[in-house]
Amino acid sequence: MKNSIAGKKWLAACALSLLVSAQALAEDKVTLLLDWFVNPDHAPIVIAEKKGYFAEQGLEVDIQEPADPSMPPKLVAAGKADMAVTYQPQLHMQIDEGLPLTRVATLIATPLNTLVTLKSSNINSIADLKGKKVGFSVGGFEDILLKVMLKEKGLTFDDVELVNVNWSLSPSLITGKVDAVVGAFRNFELNQLDIENHPGHAFYVEEEGVPAYDELIMVVNNKDRDHEKYRRFNVALEKAVQYIVNHPDEAWTVFKDYKPKELDNELNRRAWKDTLPRFALQPGALGQRRYETFARFMQEQGLIKNKVPALADYAIEP
Repeated sequence: MKNSIAGKKWLAACALSLLVSAQALAEDKVTLLLDWFVNPDHAPIVIAEKKGYFAEQGLEVDIQEPADPSMPPKLVAAGKADMAVTYQPQLHMQIDEGLPLTRVATLIATPLNTLVTLKSSNINSIADLKGKKVGFSVGGFEDILLKVMLKEKGLTFDDVELVNVNWSLSPSLITGKVDAVVGAFRNFELNQLDIENHPGHAFYVEEEGVPAYDELIMVVNNKDRDHEKYRRFNVALEKAVQYIVNHPDEAWTVFKDYKPKELDNELNRRAWKDTLPRFALQPGALGQRRYETFARFMQEQGLIKNKVPALADYAIEP
């Protein structure tokens, strides 16, 4: 009889423990700020949410689109949000500025940045840009990309005319305002130009003297970087990437239904296909040599002013 009572108490205690653990797990909420409005670059996040992979990991993820694309990392650094989607080059500069940020995941594992011309322009090499107008949207990193690409072919800024096109990359090419644009994403601007019947040609930065880097990453505040929920976040994200790779058509349907009015169009359909091979298959994995090489490049180009910190100080595998 005593053994029976003891057994029941033990089972009840186990059940209570499991219930408390499940409740604690369910309480893990993550406010995630995107870098821009939802687009195919964010597909693993959307799929993980829509397919219930975040929920499986005991996560409630609040996905938010920023009013100001420059703010998400700053809001995370200020403790106003849990995670932000940002760019590896920006992370290096933000760390140099003293922001308490740590990379915990990768979305897009290759550069997306390119220098784009129209195929009809007969610009077949970066060297052909001499005497031409080159449009840009954001100074700083894009300037450096162009400088390095020009240097590879023996040119300098003095050999081209820089024009601030204020985010109007494709229209500026189509109207002839500029002969080339830097900062165009290979999965979007090229498709946009093709849809407008003005096919473009891309020069890929990693083939023109710039070290390869992760285009889109996710960062958290340093004080929160060791929280176990980010390991589970990566488990859900990796499962989403596997689903996308194995079932691209079904995944597209799930993705576009997230916001059909904004996402279900020809540009996003084309961008979806071009983005698929660029997703990080292991979002939590960190390429140490790659990050350290790119940090040195940023310092050599004057984008990092201070001593480069140890990689473990600003990038981890949860």
